[in-house]
Amino acid sequence: MASWKTITRRSFLVLGAAVAGGAAFAAWKITEVPANPLVPGPDSVPLNPWVIINADGVTVIAPRAEMGQGISTTLAALVAEELDVDWQQVRVLHGPPAQAYFNAGFVDRMSNEPDFMVSQRPKSHNAILAAVPKIFSLQITGGSTGAIGGFVQMRLAGAGAREALKAAAAKRLGVSPDTLKTEGGKVIGEKTFTYAELAAEAADLVPGDVELRDPSTWRYVGKAMPRLDMVAKSTGTEVFGIDTWLPGMKFASVRMNPRRGGAMKGFDPAPALAMPGVAQVIGLGSGIAVVADNTWTAMQAAEAVKIDWAEADYPADTEAMMTRIEAAFATRPDSRMRDDGDVEAELAKDGVIEAEYRVPFLAHAAMEPLNATAWLKEDGSLEVWCGCQAPIMTRDACAAALRIDAEKVTLHVPVMGGGFGGRTDPVPAVLAARVAAAMPGTPVKVTWSREEDLTQDYYRPAAIARLSGRIEGGKATALWGRTATPSATRNALARLVGFAPPGADRGSVEGGFDQPYGLPNYRYDGHVADLTVPLGFWRSVGNSMNAFFLESFIDELAHAAGADPLAFRLDLMRDTHAPSAQLLEKVREMSGWDRLKRPGFGRGVAFCYSFGTPVAEVLEVQQTDAGIRLTRAWIACDPGLAMDPGIVDAQMTGGMVYGLSAAIHGAITFADQQVVERNFPDYDALRMPTTPAFEVAILQNNGTFGHIGGVGEPGTPPAAPALVNALYDLTGIRARELPLNRQFSFAG
Repeated sequence: MASWKTITRRSFLVLGAAVAGGAAFAAWKITEVPANPLVPGPDSVPLNPWVIINADGVTVIAPRAEMGQGISTTLAALVAEELDVDWQQVRVLHGPPAQAYFNAGFVDRMSNEPDFMVSQRPKSHNAILAAVPKIFSLQITGGSTGAIGGFVQMRLAGAGAREALKAAAAKRLGVSPDTLKTEGGKVIGEKTFTYAELAAEAADLVPGDVELRDPSTWRYVGKAMPRLDMVAKSTGTEVFGIDTWLPGMKFASVRMNPRRGGAMKGFDPAPALAMPGVAQVIGLGSGIAVVADNTWTAMQAAEAVKIDWAEADYPADTEAMMTRIEAAFATRPDSRMRDDGDVEAELAKDGVIEAEYRVPFLAHAAMEPLNATAWLKEDGSLEVWCGCQAPIMTRDACAAALRIDAEKVTLHVPVMGGGFGGRTDPVPAVLAARVAAAMPGTPVKVTWSREEDLTQDYYRPAAIARLSGRIEGGKATALWGRTATPSATRNALARLVGFAPPGADRGSVEGGFDQPYGLPNYRYDGHVADLTVPLGFWRSVGNSMNAFFLESFIDELAHAAGADPLAFRLDLMRDTHAPSAQLLEKVREMSGWDRLKRPGFGRGVAFCYSFGTPVAEVLEVQQTDAGIRLTRAWIACDPGLAMDPGIVDAQMTGGMVYGLSAAIHGAITFADQQVVERNFPDYDALRMPTTPAFEVAILQNNGTFGHIGGVGEPGTPPAAPALVNALYDLTGIRARELPLNRQFSFAG
């Protein structure tokens, strides 16, 4: 039973993080919430911050942003389960910027590490976790935490609304609420009432305590539900940020310094202003915006502006940057998150194997380019439309840019055409607000060209890893991993919130130090490189590179030991984390791993435990006359409670495709301090004919009931090493550097 305090139409609850032994909830009152969809509209009543009732049914306010991952459907199902409404009665909207919608899942994920890693947690860990929600206003979608943070919150929202509606009906009938039942959006007693009939009275009758339904009664959670955004996206009627259209709207595009972080010495707008349809050229400090009658004209005019750019403060090209990263190995480790046994003594013996691996910078490359629409009104208020992963941060950044109160900013968060971590930063909304400030009274939609989108991204960092291991008697006895990379976490947080967190940089080594391999001597160090290229959070963050390093090296150790690579991993894992070992057994069975190998084919296996979810993947490749083809892939995952198996399946598949695309094609390179890759021909991805056939198995053995691992990101980390290991099996060539299209010829 969970505590639930009365909610009025102008005050909101903030649900805090779950704590051991139960759920604790802290409450804050938030007043003057701008453009709040929960403010009563015609014939609609908000019963709490997450549920609106009207004659058409129930609208669920999703506290997480929808960018294709299906989170809005999962969160709506949790509400519908408790509220007793039929699926066809449910709609979903994104919540406004409000502390009520902060993401407790970030804290839950960091505080609920698997048993095999609890001993490695720094002593300062819990204190840092306790401060996180208060410091960062975490209304953020990311870190594969959407379902984790919403599991209790959304169920309580539905249950609280249900009991309020029963109380309203009971008051009308003069009976106890316990004598009534709910079904299909109605309260049923001696007389039946629709929820819409009761909503106005129910808004003031939310009980002090509500009891959540027993999972055995669930109709939706645990099943693959039709996605609430499926019809609109399939018919082209979904409204993304880039589709925003307002009367009298102007259109703009930006062109920022390609030497990232450098200033703009000056610009000549004359060539752009001479073009038909161009209204204005606006200086933005480190770049310009051109306002025109349509987006295409704005983009062409932005390219026509003559600009004198200042230099950045990072090395001139990729080679010099990698040299700077390599130099970090000579510095004292920034972190040593794992140090089991006596690694140095073991590696002083015979039988040592060493390898170095390299990965490049990567862009997010979402299909919808960055965009935002802003409208500075005559009363000094600002309205913004921007698909973003951090609404409060974005709203406040817009307010700061225009030097107005945050309460005067209304932020709408439409669905996004992909995010992958790349829409966390408020830059698009802020630049749109600044453009709107130069044209008060006129709404302006700012759209990045694909070239600006790629060259002005906040990249996944490049990295180098050096690993050493020892084999004795066919067994691995030691492993020492070292990763050198600039810190995406420090770089991004310094930009987003004004300071970099103290202590060891965990994100640079995740996926390397925290894996369930029971080596007796296991050490993992992180060396943070001094490099100021703008960085951000890329799908699966540090796991995306460290899983490639570790799983490639584990494969090398297996071959050096004369062992089967899958069996070798199982031997290291069986006594450490049973759910992870079960996944390897499952993917062995699914892929027919132990059967005779087919001539002309190769197979590779890889594993990674990330975001609370272990994932094992096997990939098959084939040598053809047209080049190497990716033929089949098998994925076994264990997120604990799988709230929507269809969405889990889709996210695992999509995550692996994203990882394979990066492994084969992905590289952001620099020349003269500028990004070389400017469009998809330079930064390609897998296409339908080059994508393997997938089979996904979802196990639910990971932790006790209620454990929820992430699903949006964990499918990505094992993809690259599974491919590299398959290529070795096929060709005998061990790839230690990405992207792979520089070394292998793939079928187009």
